[in-house]
Amino acid sequence: MSKSLTDVRDQPGSASFDEVFCGLLPKLYARAAALTGAAQCGEDAVHDVYLKLASRPRRFLEHPEPAAYAFSALASATRDGWRREKRQAEERLRHAAGAWDGGVEERTGEIEAVRLLDQLPRQQARVVILVDLDGYTTEQAARILGIGRGTAARYRTRAVRRLRRLLGRDVDTGGTGAQ
Repeated sequence: MSKSLTDVRDQPGSASFDEVFCGLLPKLYARAAALTGAAQCGEDAVHDVYLKLASRPRRFLEHPEPAAYAFSALASATRDGWRREKRQAEERLRHAAGAWDGGVEERTGEIEAVRLLDQLPRQQARVVILVDLDGYTTEQAARILGIGRGTAARYRTRAVRRLRRLLGRDVDTGGTGAQ
């Protein structure tokens, strides 16, 4: 059975997650500011790193180089932020180029997404919503739904396969059998 964060904190002679992470904060903030070029974006990235590492404190604390582990997570969070900003900028450009129709196309897309999700079994739809629409990882979605990670991944794979069939994009996924 895995130990919780409080169990890790209570071990004599071991530093707690918060102590180790807070010791790295000045370096993390400096590195984040260098990566992002903006203090606020850097603070957001460090916050994202904290949330990511706090979800698995033992992995962070038992790593031979916790600082390297944290800096790697920071680089990943920064890259994710850049990608998110790029997508948002592209969307703003589309709207500015006269492609904006008052939100009709977006609303039509939402209605179509709900219609397609309604054709999936409930558990599959829940996993697709959490992972593909809300941006959770498969592992986080599994934890939220109270199911195993493998089960969540299987639900999502089957759901995506079915959605492709419904959209007429029946793509072979590398020899995996039908559900």
